[in-house]
Amino acid sequence: MRALLLRLHVLDRVAIGLLVTGLLCVATGLLPTDSASDAMQRIAPLLAFLGTVIVLAELTSRAEVFDVVAARVARAGRGSYALLFLLCVLFASVTTIALNLDTTAVLLTPVMLALASRVGIAPVPLAMTTVWLANTASLLLPVSNLTNLLAANRVALSPLGLAGRMWAPQLAALAVTMACLWLFFWRRGRRGGPVAEESGPVAVPVSGPGAARADDVRVDAADRYVPPAVHRPADPVLFRACALACAGFLLAILVADVPLWTASATAALVAVAAFGVRQRSALRLSLIPWRLLVMVPGMFLVVETFDAHGLHHLLASAVGTDGGALGLFRAAAVGGGLSNALNNLPVYLAGEAAVPPGNHDQLLALLIGTNAGPVVTPWASLATLLWYERCVSYGVRVPLARLMGTGAVLAASAVVASVSALALTRW
Repeated sequence: MRALLLRLHVLDRVAIGLLVTGLLCVATGLLPTDSASDAMQRIAPLLAFLGTVIVLAELTSRAEVFDVVAARVARAGRGSYALLFLLCVLFASVTTIALNLDTTAVLLTPVMLALASRVGIAPVPLAMTTVWLANTASLLLPVSNLTNLLAANRVALSPLGLAGRMWAPQLAALAVTMACLWLFFWRRGRRGGPVAEESGPVAVPVSGPGAARADDVRVDAADRYVPPAVHRPADPVLFRACALACAGFLLAILVADVPLWTASATAALVAVAAFGVRQRSALRLSLIPWRLLVMVPGMFLVVETFDAHGLHHLLASAVGTDGGALGLFRAAAVGGGLSNALNNLPVYLAGEAAVPPGNHDQLLALLIGTNAGPVVTPWASLATLLWYERCVSYGVRVPLARLMGTGAVLAASAVVASVSALALTRW
């Protein structure tokens, strides 16, 4: 057993540890059974979404849908890294705002990683663009983030009402994110390339889903890149089936009043059926994201236990009751800090109960902290966990020290800028 545990990835051990700890809390009575049952009922749709949307993403990637999209984005950049940067920021921001951050993490990450190999740069700049904007671009609309839905209900704001209150914080967060992305990852000398990075801590996918074929790659070490050729999928039938499944999933989220898990499950079934007919060998149990399905329940049970034993009172004391500018920064700092220590969703749920009912701006500041702040640790938000899972699946390693160091700068800068914008536009 010890040898088996040592062979597991560190996040696998964390996931198992969290679940075992959560179950022990229930078994010993530290967490009341009713509270544990309520927590599991709340996250059941979330787990269904997680399991099905990742299966959809894996099979869509194998059908080369993401490769085709990546090649088109690279061609639209016309060889300019600056234009490509703006296109990637726009792509990730619109996806997050109009759909939600988890969809960005799952469906856009493979596009960005495939794009890296086609323009001759390391995958980390594109990977970081995805994960940072999945979090910091999620402030504007209720659909952008589950926490936004909870906040909008609490402060009785319609989608347009929330957008009217959060447009300035959202612009501030985007501006800071773009600056940090360019400074840390995209400027010349930082973005690297497959050859330059080959022996370093970052790996470029060379086989499997997302890897470019030899005639797709056009590497140029100068300030410009040579746009790749049009990518043609090896199996056009699988490509069309999975592309339609993804399009149907996105339309169901945007147009129809369909639960996320229902839309993702239906789309995943379409993709599974297509592969069952065309390429049955691709259908394996490893497509299911076991690590996340173990980690998320464990994480919620542990946080519920903390909440049952004083977390609420601690948060109430830390957040305070000041509805002024100082109270806004205080709430945002608590939300962002605890989100990186625990996870933003349970932290928001606990923090929401600690904010006085009439302090709407303080609640929105807490929302900023729990949305734009969780970019330091891999477990800080569900979107970051999903993104990390996609990167591991593609063989792309983002060093934790670099992830946490640059993330800390972004978290502090984006939260301060966004809360400042919120405070300046409150009248």
